Amino acid sequence: MKKYLLTGLLIWVPVAVTFWVLSAVVGLMDQTLLLLPEFLRPESSLGFRIPGLGVLLTFGVLLLTGVFAANIVGDTLLTWLNSMLLKVPFFNSIYSGVKQVSDTLLNTKGQAFRQAVLLRFHHESTWSIGFVTGDAPEGVASQFDGPAVSVYVPTALSPTAGYVVLVAEKDLKPSGMTVDEAIKYVVSMGVVSPPTDEENPIPF
Repeated sequence: MKKYLLTGLLIWVPVAVTFWVLSAVVGLMDQTLLLLPEFLRPESSLGFRIPGLGVLLTFGVLLLTGVFAANIVGDTLLTWLNSMLLKVPFFNSIYSGVKQVSDTLLNTKGQAFRQAVLLRFHHESTWSIGFVTGDAPEGVASQFDGPAVSVYVPTALSPTAGYVVLVAEKDLKPSGMTVDEAIKYVVSMGVVSPPTDEENPIPF
């Protein structure tokens, strides 16, 4: 009986968690409907809520913002708005940090998490998975014997918690995994192994 219960859990837990996450995301996006005047909200004219309508509104706002920012007038206005926000006391310290992180991770031309690599972990024969996030700062890179890079080393279960190390390129090894495969491997505590027939060399 225990075997069958575990099999059932393995089937239903991923499904339930997936639906729970999607429900939470949709519920959060539905809150954007509160930005609309009351007479434009569905419950005012129809008498009931339409779950998921906030997703369409969020998508539309993001799309229109991107189109607006793509032209000269929009880019100039957003640059001015950004400079004004950076001058607001207290707010600027949070805003600037979040903006730098989002620009790094979401920029299509960025190099964030560009490669999954192996680096030594406390012992010459023990290795940890890390993600190359960019080149080492110029002032620090001069301390290395050759090129150096910044590597983010995540922790199991919660990859958002980890630490950044500066490593010489020659001390890194290819992990043989893509970034997605490496993240799944870390989050699953090494249970989910990637395919073994795929090579992923470091593009140094």
